[in-house]
This record gives sequence, C-alpha cells and structure tokens, in this order.
Amino acid sequence: MASTAVLDALSRLRRGGIVLVYDADGREEETDMVIASEHVTPEVIMTLRKDAGGLICTTADTRIQEALGLPFLSELFLGMADHYPVMKGLIPNDIPYDVKSAFGITINHRKTFTGITDEDRAMTIREFASLSKRALTSEDGWAKAEFGRSFRAPGHVHLLNTSRHILETRFGHTELATALVIMADLVPSATVCEMMGDDGKALSKDKAKQYAEAHGLVFLEGADIVQAWKEATDR
Repeated sequence: MASTAVLDALSRLRRGGIVLVYDADGREEETDMVIASEHVTPEVIMTLRKDAGGLICTTADTRIQEALGLPFLSELFLGMADHYPVMKGLIPNDIPYDVKSAFGITINHRKTFTGITDEDRAMTIREFASLSKRALTSEDGWAKAEFGRSFRAPGHVHLLNTSRHILETRFGHTELATALVIMADLVPSATVCEMMGDDGKALSKDKAKQYAEAHGLVFLEGADIVQAWKEATDR
C-alpha cells in the first residue's frame, strides 16, 4: 500500500494543491514543485516562479504524445542535421545523470499575447491539459489538427515528454510527477518547477523540507513514488 505521504500528496493534487518532489541522491538531487496541469492558475505560476525559481515545464505522458504528435526536441534536432549540421553535434548524449533528455517543444496558446505573463502561461498550461484530456478519448487525427489550431510554437511553456514506460528506465521529475497525477486519476500531465536557493544552486533537500514544513506541503522522495507506482501498476 502507498505510504501515508503519497496518499496525502494524491489527495492534495486532486484538490489543486502543490506537492514537493525530490528525485534521488546521486541523480539531479533537486526538489521540484509539482501540481496537476489541469489545476494551474496565474497564482500557481507566480508561486512557481517566485518560490521555486527554476524552469516551469509541463509534462505529457506517452498517450498524450501519441494523440497530439509531440516529438522529443532531440529528435527534431537530429532531423535538422542535413540542413543545419551543427544540430547533430548538439545532441544531448552525454547527460551525466540520465539516459535521455525529456525536453519536447515549447508552446503558447493562440489566445495569449506575449505568452510569458502568469495569466498567459496559466492559460497555455490549462488549455493544454484540457485538450489532452479530450484527445485521449477522441478519434484519431482530430486532436492533432486541434492542437495546431489552438497552439503555436515556439512559445513560453516547455513541454516534457515522459519515457515510454514510466519509472522503468528513467526516474526523473518528468516521470515522477506524471506518475503522481496518473495515480490521482487526473489528466496525465503535471506542471513542475525546480526549487533554487539564494546561492544560485539547487535548493538543498533539507531546506526544501523546511519550506514544505513552513508552508504545510507534502515532501516526497522519488523512491516513495516509485514504490507506490509499482504497487499501483502491479510491476
């Protein structure tokens, strides 16, 4: 059975709350603020940029990737190599803590203005989650066309693509956060942001725990999420 902390986190995510997730010692050793994408508001974006301070990104599980035709950014770079040879040299094949970059494309909703304001980013993320939800039950082809009608790229919201089998080969925040929203029976997209310290480095685990305690938030270790995921999926 999932730990009390994980169950508490799932309940909070369903209610639109933020939870803190630390990946693992020896990996990035970073704590991300995590929220279900469908619950993102301008106030949430403000909290992420002011209290976390890292890069605000939105995840997409494999089903969303397939329904909307979302590529990995490294795949696009490789495809450009014939016309722009420099792109082949930039392929991220030497990440010290991971096997593959999760970065996908960047997007803005077409109703945004610059795309960077709290209101604009919240709209882009919420509308992405809404379209993703509809895409998972729609006829093939409709969602891809609607994605192009509703969004433009590049934009100010960074998409992160999960690995094909979540938490089997990759154990980063993209997978950890997405596993949480799936277990919470929400749209399989989470919005995440790394917590940074005043020294310019990633906020330490101890300070992230102190922040969680001071603000009444749940702090989760990646291992707790992996274990809960294995139990939930019988793996």
